[in-house]
Amino acid sequence: MTKARVAGVGMMRIFGMGTVLVVLNACTANSVAPDTADKPTDNIASFDIAQRLDCSALTGMKVPAADIGLPTTGALISAAEKIPEATIKEQIVAEHCLVSGEIKPLDPSAPNIRFQIALPVMWNSKALMLGGGGFEGIVPQVTGNINNTSANSIAPLNRGYAVFGGDSGHIAPDKDPASYMTSEQGSFMTNEESWINYRGDALKKTHDAVMAVIFSAYGQSPSQTYFIGGSASGREALVVAGRWPEDWDGVISLFPALHLVTSVLGVQHMNRALAKPGAWLNPSERGALFQAAQSACDSLDGADDGVISNIKGCYASFEPRTALLDGVALRCPKGEDTADTCLSDAQLEALETLNNPFKFGFPLASGDTHYPGFYAYTSDWGIPGDTQMHQINSWLGFGTIPPAFPTAQGMTLHVSYADNFFRYGVANGDLAFNTLEIDPTKPSPYAERLSEMSTPESADKDLTQFANKGGKLIIIQGTADTITSPKLTEEYYEGLKETMGHKLVNKSVRFYEIHGWSHSLSTHYYAQWDYLSALENWVEADIDPAENEVVMDGIGVPGRTRPLCMYPRWPHFDKTGDINKAASFTCKDPW
Repeated sequence: MTKARVAGVGMMRIFGMGTVLVVLNACTANSVAPDTADKPTDNIASFDIAQRLDCSALTGMKVPAADIGLPTTGALISAAEKIPEATIKEQIVAEHCLVSGEIKPLDPSAPNIRFQIALPVMWNSKALMLGGGGFEGIVPQVTGNINNTSANSIAPLNRGYAVFGGDSGHIAPDKDPASYMTSEQGSFMTNEESWINYRGDALKKTHDAVMAVIFSAYGQSPSQTYFIGGSASGREALVVAGRWPEDWDGVISLFPALHLVTSVLGVQHMNRALAKPGAWLNPSERGALFQAAQSACDSLDGADDGVISNIKGCYASFEPRTALLDGVALRCPKGEDTADTCLSDAQLEALETLNNPFKFGFPLASGDTHYPGFYAYTSDWGIPGDTQMHQINSWLGFGTIPPAFPTAQGMTLHVSYADNFFRYGVANGDLAFNTLEIDPTKPSPYAERLSEMSTPESADKDLTQFANKGGKLIIIQGTADTITSPKLTEEYYEGLKETMGHKLVNKSVRFYEIHGWSHSLSTHYYAQWDYLSALENWVEADIDPAENEVVMDGIGVPGRTRPLCMYPRWPHFDKTGDINKAASFTCKDPW
């Protein structure tokens, strides 16, 4: 049997933790140089796998179905190889045993769940699971560093972690990354077991199989087990804390794509708005909106720095229909589309649709009733620029052509994601189905199926058991995110407080919004922070990150820092000191 295919360089990094986004190469070039080499950390337990079990002896190991907490027919280790310490792309990768395996389904027509584990020779007694992204189907890169961490942070494997991850129970089609979301990425959804695995079951199955391997390799279970995920796996981080709290000591959720059905209905509403005649904005028109918002709101936080930190204050005062750009009305004369430097009434109406909440036209089993919209006026939907980052932002934003049916390369990711979801998850693979016709605001013949699909989405709404066992959760969200709505993450956090009580949430959850940051990347503020160390310190030493952490920019003004403020607070410039230093800012309450 062959090893699991592991993702290499490609666009999928924006959805999860395991691969490297092409554009992040550009980010690295602009990032702050590491202060220290990425080398194995000191003071971790010395444990040579070869002293207890030859790495190659793991090959062929079977994990009985009884050792996996959800129904399977067991797991098999297909390969295990001792990898010596090496320098890869100027980064040291610690000596480890790379283990590949598959978890067998009940349904013989369902795919296996493929997984990999990097077992370090020098083990710190801890384990870390990395989530995937998008529609997944790719095993995360378990030997590299994690997404958006600080430039000088040590990779989890080099810290001594046993690092693992799985593909969620299907194999992504081998497509060029540029057409990733316009291919048959959702085809796995026509198999019920594969769909259920993707919705979360694969996380538990992978965890349990890996714990058996770790015990066999080291002779003991991990002292702490953590989960880190972004986007789709940011949602997964919340799912594992809600469904299997006993398995996890701490989780980090980066820009979570909360409540899949709710989110897909939200972007479908956006797609339909932008598909209307004259509604779509080209890059120059997006740039005009972005600059008008910057002009009106940048200084509301006390600092003219290209980052709008007082986001609530901005939306209390900024209105595109009456806004000015360089002293001229942003709205085109008579609301007609006359130039790339102004917005027509059709475009302004579409932006209002994106910005405002709307109610679903049918009930969902999850209990979700609406979508709150985006911070549509202050986000970068793909403004003009010639860098790879600008190209990716356009793909994550409005694309290079308007939404339409059938989908085509150049359309926004939102279109292709929703198209795959509805075509395969709702219409069972009907290739002739015009998915753009589904209207989330009206009763639908697909309402029953969509409601059924939303059922798992209530699992993360109450983390009481996780909190009561001492579990810690860090949520990180950018206010300029055009993929996962910051407003939805805000509502989720407020819902936790309502369900669990403020006291328990304050004990176990830290929610930070990073202003000017989009979906893992940005042309204005590329956030970098050693959040794994913050979680370790909180769980293992009871050192609360609170408002003692600092986030660094790696692209807008490389090296500038801001304090991480606990939502809903935001960093306010004190008018003294260096505008590029976190010490010159104070966390302030809204308005």
